[in-house]
Amino acid sequence: MTFVLAVVSAAVLMLGGCVNIPSIPAKNQLTEAASLGLGDKAGTPQVASAWWKALGDAKLDALVQRTLAANPDLQVAAARLDRAGALAEAAGALGKPVTGVGIDATRQRYTEHGLVPKPIAGSVRTTANLQAGVSWDFDFFGRNQAQLQAALGTQRAAQAEAQAAAMVLSTQVVRGYLTLARLLEQGEHLNRLMSLRERSAELIAQRVGAGLDTQIELRQAQTPLPELKRQQQALNEQITLLRHQLAALSAQPMDALDGLAPVLPKLPAALSDAAQAPLGIDLLGRRPDVAAARWRVEAATQDVAVARAQFYPNLNLTAFVGFNAIGFDNLLKSGSLQGGFGPALRLPIFDTGRLRAQLHGNVAELDAAVASYNSRVLSAVHESADALSSLQSLAAQVQQQSQALQSVASARELARQRQAAGLGNALTLINADMALVNQQRALSEVQAQWLDSHVLLIKALGGGWQATTI
Repeated sequence: MTFVLAVVSAAVLMLGGCVNIPSIPAKNQLTEAASLGLGDKAGTPQVASAWWKALGDAKLDALVQRTLAANPDLQVAAARLDRAGALAEAAGALGKPVTGVGIDATRQRYTEHGLVPKPIAGSVRTTANLQAGVSWDFDFFGRNQAQLQAALGTQRAAQAEAQAAAMVLSTQVVRGYLTLARLLEQGEHLNRLMSLRERSAELIAQRVGAGLDTQIELRQAQTPLPELKRQQQALNEQITLLRHQLAALSAQPMDALDGLAPVLPKLPAALSDAAQAPLGIDLLGRRPDVAAARWRVEAATQDVAVARAQFYPNLNLTAFVGFNAIGFDNLLKSGSLQGGFGPALRLPIFDTGRLRAQLHGNVAELDAAVASYNSRVLSAVHESADALSSLQSLAAQVQQQSQALQSVASARELARQRQAAGLGNALTLINADMALVNQQRALSEVQAQWLDSHVLLIKALGGGWQATTI
C-alpha cells in the first residue's frame, strides 16, 4: 500500500508540474493609506466602546442597550454571522478523512437465468451488507486550505459587518436622542417668544385705545403670531416623529417613548479630546466597515487560489472493510469478510473552458472586492476629515454666538434698568427680552450641532470598535 501511495503521489506531482493555468491578473490594487494623507504613525484618538455612557444619561444608556439587544437588523446580521461560521466549519473539514459505517439488507428473488447458480437461482433470499469505510482527499496543491481561508475571511467579514451595523444603530439612537433634546429646548424658546409677542400685542392694543399708537403698529405686532404658531405645530410634529423613530430603532411600540424628554448634555472631556489628535494610518484599523471590506478582499483572494487549484490533479484514497453475505445467518462469518483499498486520480483535460471561466469570474470578484475596499477607505478618510472640519467651524460659531448673547443680555439689562428708573417703557423691555430669547435660541441650535458633530466624529473614528480574532 505504501508503495502504491508513493507512486501515485509522484504521478500527481509530476502531472501538476505539467498543468498550464491561464494567466488572468487582477486589475485593481489596494489603496495605500499614505496616499490619502494619513500619518505613518498611530495618532488617531482612541474611543471607548460604550462611548455614549460618557454623556451621563441613564435613559440614553438604557435606550442604546435595548436597541442593540432587540433591533431586527442586528438579528439579521447575527444570523449571517452564524451562517458564515457554519460554512467555515464545513470548509475546515475538507482536508480531514471522512469515515462512515453502513448496514443494509435486501430481500429479493434471484433469476433462474442469470449469473447466480442454483440453489440460489430461483429462490428468494436476503442479502445483507455491513461495511465501514474511509475516504481521504489529499490536498497536494492547497485547494482545501484555500477554501478554508476563504471561508474564514468571509466569517471575519461578517463579524466586522455585524459590529459595524451595531455601531451605526447606536450612533443613530444617540443622534436621535440629542436631536429630540434640541427640539424640546427649541420648543421652550419658541413658547417664551410666543408669550412675549402676545404680551407686546396686548400693550400696543392698550396704546391704540389710549391714542398713543395706530392700527398699523398693532397689525405689525400681531403679524408674527400666526407664523410662530405654525412653527410650534411643525416642531411638535418633528418631536412626535423623532420619538417614533427612536421607538422603532429600539423595537418598541410607537407610543412607548411619548413621555421621553431628554435635556442637552454638556460635552464630556473624553469626547472632546477625540477632536484634538490628527488622523493616523491606524484609523483604517479602527473602522469595522473597512476591516470587513479588507476581509472580503482576503476571501476573494483565496477563492482565486481555489479556482487555480482546480486545474491541478486531485488524489482521493478510499478504503473499506466489512461483511457481505446472502442470509443474515452468514453475515458475521469469517468467510463473509470483504475489504478493499484504492486511489482515485482525476486530472481536468477537456474541461479547461469551464475552469477558465470560473477562474475569470473569481478574479472579477477579487477586483470588485478591492474596489469596494478602496471605496470604504476613501469614505473613512472623507467622513473623518469632514467631522473634524465641522467641529472646528462649530467651535468658532459657539464662541461667536456666546459673545452675541452676552451683548444682547447686556442690552436687555440696560433696558430693565431704564424702565426701573422710569426712563423706558414696558415695550422696550419686551423687545429686549425677545432679542435675548432669539439669541438663546440660536446658541442652543449651534451647541446642538456641535454635539451632533462630535457624535459623527466618534462614528467616523470607528465608534470604539476593536478587532477580535476568530
